[in-house]
Amino acid sequence: MKILYTASEVLPFSSSGGLADVMGSLPQALKRLYPDCDVRVVSPLYSSVKSGYREQMKKECEFKIRLSWREQYCGIYSLVSNGVTYYFIDNEYYFKRGSLYGNYDDGERFAYFCMAVMHLMSELDYYPDILHANDWQTALTVIYLKTKYSMYEKYRDIKAVFSIHNILFQGQFDFAILGDVFDIAPGIAPVVDYNGCINLMKGATVCADSIVTVSERYAEEIKTSEYGHGLEGMMRLYSCKLYGILNGIDYDYYNPLTDKAIVKNYSYRSTARKKINKTALQKEYGLPVNADIPMISVISRLTDQKGLDLIAEKADELLSDNVQLVVLGCGDVYYESFFKQLEERHRDKMRALITYDKDLSKKIYASSDIFLMPSKTEPCGLSQMIASRYGAVPVVRETGGLYDSIKPYRYVDGKHMGNGFTFASYNAHDMLYVLREALATYQTKQEYAELTARVMKCDFSWNTSAQKYADLYNSLTPERRITK
Repeated sequence: MKILYTASEVLPFSSSGGLADVMGSLPQALKRLYPDCDVRVVSPLYSSVKSGYREQMKKECEFKIRLSWREQYCGIYSLVSNGVTYYFIDNEYYFKRGSLYGNYDDGERFAYFCMAVMHLMSELDYYPDILHANDWQTALTVIYLKTKYSMYEKYRDIKAVFSIHNILFQGQFDFAILGDVFDIAPGIAPVVDYNGCINLMKGATVCADSIVTVSERYAEEIKTSEYGHGLEGMMRLYSCKLYGILNGIDYDYYNPLTDKAIVKNYSYRSTARKKINKTALQKEYGLPVNADIPMISVISRLTDQKGLDLIAEKADELLSDNVQLVVLGCGDVYYESFFKQLEERHRDKMRALITYDKDLSKKIYASSDIFLMPSKTEPCGLSQMIASRYGAVPVVRETGGLYDSIKPYRYVDGKHMGNGFTFASYNAHDMLYVLREALATYQTKQEYAELTARVMKCDFSWNTSAQKYADLYNSLTPERRITK
C-alpha cells in the first residue's frame, strides 16, 4: 500500500504545535510496523527549515502551477529518513515567512500547497492508495481530489482520509474568493458552503472517505454544540465515517533514559533521580533549592482553551501552599502578562518562562512532580503523555483525549488504580481540590514513588494507534492491504 500524508507542519522540519508531533511520529510508526508499506509525507519548505536538513535534500523536479489566474513556480525536494520519504514544496513567495501561520494570505498559500500536492503525483508518477490530509490547511487536497481530479483515471481510485486535530480552526473565508483564490468552480460551491461562507473543513468532511479525529472522546464531543464550534451538525450527519484514534508520542524523542536535554537520565526503575533534575532547574532559575518541595508545572500555549482562566483564578491561593510552580509557554498577551506579574508576587515560589522551547520543556517535565492541564477542550493532548513519560503525575480535566488517556488515581479492592488525578466540571474549585489531593499523596513518599513509576510505565507509544490507522486504511482499500 502507498500512503501519502499531507500536513502544514512536520517534525523535525517545522513545528508550531501538536500536529507536527503527530506527523513526525505516525508515519515512522506505521513504517516500523509494516516495513513493506510505502509511506510518504509532503509539507511546505519553509524558510525556517534548518540548513542541515536542506543539505540532505534532493531536488526531484520543478514546474509551473496554475491556480486560478496565477502561474507560480514549484520545486519538489525529497529527503528519506527511517524509510519514510519526505517531500517539500518549494516556493519562497509563499513559504519564506517569519511564521508558519497568521499571514494575511494564508488561504492562498495553502491553496497553492494543496494544488502542488496534486501536481506532485503526476510529476513524480506517484499515485497513492491513501491520501491522508490534516486540518484545514490541507483540506483542499481532499476537495480537489474528489472534485477537480476525480475525472482522471489515475486519481479516481485514491481514497481520502481527513484528520481533524482541532475543530475550532476550520478554514473559513468569504465566498468572494472562491474562484479567485481557491480555483473552485461555482458548480462545486455547495461542497464548501457552510452558513454562507467557505468552510474548508466542512468541504473535506463531505468529500473524505473517512474522517478521523484524535481521540475517541473527542469524536463524540464534536457532535455536540458545546464542542462542535458550529460543525456539530456535519459531524452527526457524517458520523458513519467518523472515527476517534488517540494519538501517541515518539518514544525515542521523549525518553528520560537517553534524553540529552535533561541533567540526569532515569527510568521508572530510578525515579529518585528526578530530584537531581529538579534541584538543577531550581538553581538555574533562582528558585529555592529543595528537592522535597513539590514542583507543579504548566507547559502550554497560553490561551483560554487550555484552562488558564481556572489557573489564574486559584494561582495565588495555590501558591500559599508549600509548592513551586513553573509555567512555560507563550500566547495571549493577557496570560503572558498575568504569569509574569504572578512571578513578581511570588518570587520564591514561581517562575514564568514566556517562550516556546522543546528542550526546556523536557527539562521541566523531568523536574516536575505534578503536571497541571485543566483544559476547557482538548482534542487529544500530547503534553499529559509526555509528562507521564517523564514521571510528572498529570492533573487534568476530563475532556477529549485527557479523558481517554488519564484515569483517576484511587484505591479499589485492596490496590491502587489509575495514572493521575482528574476532575469533570470546568470549575476552578474542583481543579484546586484534586490538585491538593495530588499534593497530599505526594507527602506519602513511597506511595508517590510507586505512582510515579506506574505513570511512567503507561504505554503512550504509537504502536497501538498506528495499528488502528493501518486497519482503517485496509478497510478503505480491501484489494490492496497493508501487510507485514
